[in-house]
Amino acid sequence: MTVDFGGRVAIVTGAGGGLGRQHALALAARGAKVLVNDLGGAVDGTGGSATAAERVVAEIRAAGGEAVANGASVTDFAAVQAMVQQAVETWGRVDVLVSNAGILRDKSFAKMELADFRQVLDVHLMGAVHCCKALWPLMTAQKYGRIVLTTSSTGLYGNFGQTNYGAAKLALVGLMQTLALEGAKNDIRVNCLAPTAVTRMTEGLFPPDMLEAFGPQAVVPAMLVLASEQAPTRTTLCAGAGAFEAANITLTQGAYIGTGPEAPERLLARLDEVRDRRGETVPASGADQGANELRLARR
Repeated sequence: MTVDFGGRVAIVTGAGGGLGRQHALALAARGAKVLVNDLGGAVDGTGGSATAAERVVAEIRAAGGEAVANGASVTDFAAVQAMVQQAVETWGRVDVLVSNAGILRDKSFAKMELADFRQVLDVHLMGAVHCCKALWPLMTAQKYGRIVLTTSSTGLYGNFGQTNYGAAKLALVGLMQTLALEGAKNDIRVNCLAPTAVTRMTEGLFPPDMLEAFGPQAVVPAMLVLASEQAPTRTTLCAGAGAFEAANITLTQGAYIGTGPEAPERLLARLDEVRDRRGETVPASGADQGANELRLARR
């Protein structure tokens, strides 16, 4: 099978550098027409300039591809709607969204200002929501869409000093879960990508001898598969240094504890049994949790 984007139109947010730039270049190299979006701000989201997006567009065009630049902030829904309209007016459709825009405002929770917590949520979570909302009617009408949301190991597993970032990134997994269910009838497939890569947001976290191995280009194959015609849906792929894993939110088999005044003590006594991961499942929807509880109660 060939991963090909000939005739497809893609929007990549946060594509002025790092992972987003590599995503945009790779999509264009495989035939996609690409709208390169980047606010051009600093790592913490301050400032802004269209030059970052324009440089990537120039790279794509120099290689023989088609691309246009857009400097909208994903936190501004009207600007995101205008961005989608720009792509439609230029090429007539949008097939792929790679939601990659993000900022960092790291600090331990005790020292973090609520404004910094909200701003990270606004960019990562609401920025993705704005893009999905603006594209959803279009993808529904054309009965085709591929959405890749950028989550993170911090959201999946935690990381000291990143409560805001982790909360936003795991929220994107929740967004994926339901959007994938709602989009299935119209062949809109929604997935998450959890990258491990050296970018300007993470370069200080890697030892010098690992910088090359964890270059952002090593993550790109996962994005291309998740954005492709053959893509799965409701899948979270992790990628870094040429290695790939899948992350799942699972449900253990559990145990029936019952109710009544002594239920907390019975649960505490059997907590290891409840947490036992043998035979755990990946639920097809949220209703599966209730179905499992009903199964246990009827034993």
